[in-house]
Amino acid sequence: MTAELLAASADFTDILTTLGLSPVIPVVTIQRETDAVPLAEALLRGGIPIIEVTLRSSAALGAIEAIRKDCPSMCVGAGTLWTPEETLQAASAGAEFIVSPGIADAVQDVTRSLKLPYLPGAQTASEFAHLVRRGIKAAKFLPAGPAGGPAAVAALSAVFPELAFCPTGGVSATTAPAYLKLACVPCVGGSWLTTAPLLAERNWKGVQELAQRASQLANYKP
Repeated sequence: MTAELLAASADFTDILTTLGLSPVIPVVTIQRETDAVPLAEALLRGGIPIIEVTLRSSAALGAIEAIRKDCPSMCVGAGTLWTPEETLQAASAGAEFIVSPGIADAVQDVTRSLKLPYLPGAQTASEFAHLVRRGIKAAKFLPAGPAGGPAAVAALSAVFPELAFCPTGGVSATTAPAYLKLACVPCVGGSWLTTAPLLAERNWKGVQELAQRASQLANYKP
């Protein structure tokens, strides 16, 4: 990690610590609350100690609460948050970090008051410039694949050396190494560890095996 990215900042220290837990943050939509704990346990057995549960289902908040209660070793975050109300609900459920897929200044304000690590999403230089002006030090690059891949991240990092990037969207086990080789990328976000078919079949062994492979992606870090 470059010296610029290690510049002192309370908010950044919190989110950087979170992003540094794993080379991959699984991004998952849980449809059945009862799947939350066995899913988290499978990821942990595979060496992945972090998960982003998107608020795209009615089971999401209950899933977050269950993971916090029964899998204390798992760092669980809430994703796809757009409003202060959703942020407060996620925090009440036990979310340890908050993610927005785009710019959501009101969400950032709440996370600051709650002292929760926050990861907003952006794609263009203008959007990243807005986040920098707001004091953000780490952001999702979303959707990373369609928006230009590793070359785009490298170009944006040259303009915003103070930012850490978490590329998400269109990232796979095959493409992840090219992102992780960049000093500005502490981790990537991905759904390939927790695909809908795996969850539908409750194939926890399959999740564990994919997590084991993903945990080895840390070897690509500079």
